[in-house]
Amino acid sequence: MNKKILLVEDEPGLVVTLSDRLRNEGYQVETASDGKQALDRALAGGVDLIILDVMLPLKSGLDVCRDLRSQNVTTPILMLTARSQIVDKVVGLKLGADDYLTKPFDMLELLARVEALLRRPAPSGAANATFQSGTLRVDLKSTTVWRDTQKVMLSAREFQLLRYFIEHRGETISREELLKNVWGYESTPNTRTVDVHVAWLRQKLEDDPKHPRLILTVQGLGYKFAD
Repeated sequence: MNKKILLVEDEPGLVVTLSDRLRNEGYQVETASDGKQALDRALAGGVDLIILDVMLPLKSGLDVCRDLRSQNVTTPILMLTARSQIVDKVVGLKLGADDYLTKPFDMLELLARVEALLRRPAPSGAANATFQSGTLRVDLKSTTVWRDTQKVMLSAREFQLLRYFIEHRGETISREELLKNVWGYESTPNTRTVDVHVAWLRQKLEDDPKHPRLILTVQGLGYKFAD
């Protein structure tokens, strides 16, 4: 079955252009023109990817992203930001967006980002396990994370990265391997995405992010999840 994309954009011309191109690529496309409509549709389920503009009527894309993640909706989110909205990129990713693209963008780059976000890693046998270390508990089946009695909110990409670390704990994992198996990139782009997401995971999971005991840096090689 073709993947279904929810396109949330209030600029009519861009909606037509993106919808037509995505449909030509074989995707099913639904559209929403304001944040409230987008939130209601995304919460209804059945969507494989959300392309979400930041500047929207009624409810901003940042608020939509935050509300979805707070309700444990892990659907991948690709945010669209204006060139001047540098802060929105950072805030959007911290709120749980999986990737962002700056307007104006090249259509081929958008399609590449969409394909990468939809290319999920194949689940392994460890997907039914529960991992626990100190006060951290991760249920890989229900995709929930706890520290003590507090639930930890992770984006879909952050959880995929954490799961990959857990399933390969004790191994030294290169950034290239993570980009391929977690992000779905066929080639290795020049990006600090892995380092940024690792830093966010440490902020959320480590007792002392500056001196991590779970996600360790292996100088010159990558990362290792303590076993």
